[in-house]
Amino acid sequence: MNSERFEAITARYPLLRVAVVGDVCLDRYLEIDPVRQETSIETGLPVHNVVRVRSQPGAAGTILNNLAALGVGEIYPVGFCGEDGEGFELRRALLERRGVKLDFFLSTSERRTFTYCKPLLMHPGKAPEELSRLDSKNWSKTPMTVQEEIVRGVQELAQRVDAIILMDQVDVAETGVVTHMVLEAIGHIAKAQPELLILADSRRGLKGYPRVCFKMNQAELSALTGSGIKADIGSVREVSGKLAKELGHMVFVTLAEKGICGARPDGKAEHVFALPVRGEIDIVGAGDSVTANLTASLAAGAELREALELANQAASIVIHQLGTTGTASVAQLRASF
Repeated sequence: MNSERFEAITARYPLLRVAVVGDVCLDRYLEIDPVRQETSIETGLPVHNVVRVRSQPGAAGTILNNLAALGVGEIYPVGFCGEDGEGFELRRALLERRGVKLDFFLSTSERRTFTYCKPLLMHPGKAPEELSRLDSKNWSKTPMTVQEEIVRGVQELAQRVDAIILMDQVDVAETGVVTHMVLEAIGHIAKAQPELLILADSRRGLKGYPRVCFKMNQAELSALTGSGIKADIGSVREVSGKLAKELGHMVFVTLAEKGICGARPDGKAEHVFALPVRGEIDIVGAGDSVTANLTASLAAGAELREALELANQAASIVIHQLGTTGTASVAQLRASF
């Protein structure tokens, strides 16, 4: 991609409207100073003193963070949080992101706020050392009233946005935002509005999802297609091409250090190699940056290979941000080309 195409594509980002339908959680970082460690008089156990707390949207919120960093004009998270302290914190963090509109993001007493609490030991001159994470999740089925509100939001937004991203982050089906009811609604929208870009990703795999654009890793592609894909890029291109042709939509496969593969609905596939690693890395959030950059660039008129190049560049920027779930801005992308 030359600089003229880069500028033409990214100049359209402020005009875009994107909905992010999925499990927006709170990423809460507890920065611990090991020098201030004490011992509890009552229990004799170590006491870790937290010297700083910082929070940001996580899970589907990481995609949202990346869209905001790119300068996307209007970003609509569609999901829920609890009426609890974490929910207050999450909504505040969301509103700090440029372009974010909370018109379709519910606060409900029937759910708790999905939270990843990440204790970090802060060592001078070194990358933060992450300790065991403390998670807060919902383990019961998402109430029907909440699901109905999400469906109404998706249906309304489908009439006004340029793209919809689906991000299912929960471990137990039907306990998050992307339930069977929501997927049915997405399926109807995809049939009624075939020109609307809809990109789906799920940590439990995309089996049973409607025919939209799929984004996954190599292991997920193998599980979905039952193909037993070999480690070579040629096999990934072949299998992803067949899947894209079957779906009638693009398919994207992330390959870690081997880069990204993308296939068109006609079955033709492209591959872009990953950029070289520059020192220590942290891969958390790389996949979400890929999702955000693929969606924004395609909605802005990028060709498949151009979208792959931008997503690959963004992932390279993100993995070199340590101790946080990072983002890549247009300025950072421009500087890296």
